Amino acid sequence: MISRTSAVLAGGAVLLLAFAADAAPNYSTAAQPAPVAKIEPAKGASVTRMDKALDGIIAPGAKIERLATGFVFTEGPAWHKGEMWFSDLRGNKLYSITPGGKLTMRLDHAGGVDSFDSRYFRGSNAVATTPDGGLLLEQHSAHRIVKLDDKMRVTSFLDKYEGKPLNSPNDMLYAADGALWFTDPPYFYADPTNPKVDADKAAGKVQKTNNVYRYKDGKLTAVITDLPRPNGIGFSPDGKTLYISNTEPKAQLYKYDVKPDGTVTNKKLMFDWTAEKGAGVPDGLKVDSKGNIWATGEGGIRIISPAGKVLGQIVLPEVSANLAFGGNDMKSLYIMGSTSVYRLPLLIAGERPMYVK
Repeated sequence: MISRTSAVLAGGAVLLLAFAADAAPNYSTAAQPAPVAKIEPAKGASVTRMDKALDGIIAPGAKIERLATGFVFTEGPAWHKGEMWFSDLRGNKLYSITPGGKLTMRLDHAGGVDSFDSRYFRGSNAVATTPDGGLLLEQHSAHRIVKLDDKMRVTSFLDKYEGKPLNSPNDMLYAADGALWFTDPPYFYADPTNPKVDADKAAGKVQKTNNVYRYKDGKLTAVITDLPRPNGIGFSPDGKTLYISNTEPKAQLYKYDVKPDGTVTNKKLMFDWTAEKGAGVPDGLKVDSKGNIWATGEGGIRIISPAGKVLGQIVLPEVSANLAFGGNDMKSLYIMGSTSVYRLPLLIAGERPMYVK
């Protein structure tokens, strides 16, 4: 049997997909099997301690659990109404899972289309709780952010900048002043079957830059326009520092000073993954209540102090694409590990997202 391997950029995570010359697998999202929820030890998962300060964040001996598996590619997690909500970006579905491990499929066709080739990154991504307790969802195929009501009915929320469709809204959160911030890289246009294809030159892409946006009082502003692939996003607890992970071509984490008017200044390199080893690329990030940044990247998740010191690293048996703090006390770390959802207990709370009760 002759086969070839293609490196795939998965909204910020590199996967390897093998294609057999004599096989014709059905890649349709409609044909993917249902995932399975079962709480069990996560074999091959580990926490590496690089500084004693980590002992006050993750207890020595703390174990990582796998809560569910069988997804295509998990992404976009956020705690909402007592459950961790997340997308299967390549499976075209939105799910939630309770602390006890009950898995619920909340929305089918979550990316805004009925189905697509599951090798592509065209489903839904991040979710966020709204000021009125509702839910926002980012849809790659529909190039928009939508609002979901309690019955999962969809209403368009943001879909254009300067009259032109967005790329593929990726990660988002509300700031303390009520402004919605989100990243908009072009991963809808990425071709996993041909990594040489430049997503920025793909047919249909109309935004000339891949921006970080701020939406406030009915106005959408492109705050950052010079990053090739802005992806993960987070704020320091005092809201004065913005963190953005850039996936490629340079795998880097940047920080910015945030001014009262919502503009940013003083861009600085916070962490550089260029020389790091291991699977994965900069994708999702979150900030805890002490200001530490938890960022996915080559080799797993790094816990980085506000001063830029790496305190530790979390490694899973598969690529970690994103993460979020959950539980009523925000002391559980939920990790989106490609085909699975994992959880790690913490000693300190993560930053509670705006409007999450």
